[in-house]
Amino acid sequence: MIKREHYLKKIEGFYDSDLIKIITGIRRCGKSIILEQIMKEIRKKSDNIIYLNFEDEKIISNIYDAKTLIEYVEKNRKDGLCYVFLDEIHEVKNWDKAVKTLRLHNNSVFVTGSNSKILSNEYTDAFSGRYVSLRIRPFVYKEVLEYVKKLGKEISITDYLVWGGFPKRLEFSNDDMKTYLKEINESIIIKDLIARFDIKNEELFRRIVNYILMSNSRIFSARAIEKYLKGQEINGSINTIIKYLGYLEKAYVVNTIKPYSPKTKNELSYYFKVYDEDVSFNSIRCMDNRYDLTHNLENIIYNELIYMDYELKVLNKTEDDKEIDFIAQKDGKEYYIQVVYSVADEKVYNREFGAFARIDNIHKKILITNDDIDYSTSTVTHIKLKDFLVMNDLSQ
Repeated sequence: MIKREHYLKKIEGFYDSDLIKIITGIRRCGKSIILEQIMKEIRKKSDNIIYLNFEDEKIISNIYDAKTLIEYVEKNRKDGLCYVFLDEIHEVKNWDKAVKTLRLHNNSVFVTGSNSKILSNEYTDAFSGRYVSLRIRPFVYKEVLEYVKKLGKEISITDYLVWGGFPKRLEFSNDDMKTYLKEINESIIIKDLIARFDIKNEELFRRIVNYILMSNSRIFSARAIEKYLKGQEINGSINTIIKYLGYLEKAYVVNTIKPYSPKTKNELSYYFKVYDEDVSFNSIRCMDNRYDLTHNLENIIYNELIYMDYELKVLNKTEDDKEIDFIAQKDGKEYYIQVVYSVADEKVYNREFGAFARIDNIHKKILITNDDIDYSTSTVTHIKLKDFLVMNDLSQ
């Protein structure tokens, strides 16, 4: 596995802090590997380390609740600051109580947990500001390139646009990779969430999830999903649809952005765009290899910009019915970004460049496409996808 310096740098300043370090993210994105890499760094200065992986039956059968966990750490720690690493901590009953107690007794505690068991709102409520969280995501393209090089393989941009960045999928051949990704979908999206939220109508949940994950990079409309379900002779209320979307978001399966209105200077609370955590969630649902490269491309750009630490908004449709895909903000700089697979067609070219027409020239305007020709103008910078994917910052 590659060393994910991008994430390690975000948390290294908290290694000795009494704040609880929570490594979050969707399962199979590499949380346990990050934990191992943190431990490796800490071992350079200390051997006062305890590591417990609660997926190991030998461990969970003996350390199964808050009391037994606290007793184990106290018995096995050395004097001085002890670094306690608890992998898949959700398997322990009342784990949050154990963690809160351990941090009070000269322990630096790091935890990871399943995306369906440790939800974002739960640790926020449990630890009341006494924590720092680090969200891990599937590989971006730079990490993909680094890992396949280590594996002695090559990978195309198209492969990334279709099959995304779950690390282990890169180790498999095509058919085995698809099987692996389908297993991820079935276990961490369907089975885990059905069990976690005690969902009774499994068929309705599957239909809604399929619709949402195949509608990535689009404005979410609960009413449109309700209409679709009725066409399939399935009853699903708008409230249920919104509730299920919330489950997906809390479990790090999808991400949302509320459109921003330039007229009111506010976010529009009644609808938003949805992006899959990994584009493979769209692709495994496609029939006859008709992959949705157009919307997957925008989803990939979203994932890459988030990795670069940009705050993102969607600019709501302007008076001439145009929409800007992203407003990206960081370090006091703001970029207006349009994403499209190609502008070789004249109508597409006019549409995409026309979206910038009502935007002033104070902020940088960027068009990202998969074209090899440079379509930059005096006011719009065209970035080729192959160049964007290896950038670390838009100011490069």
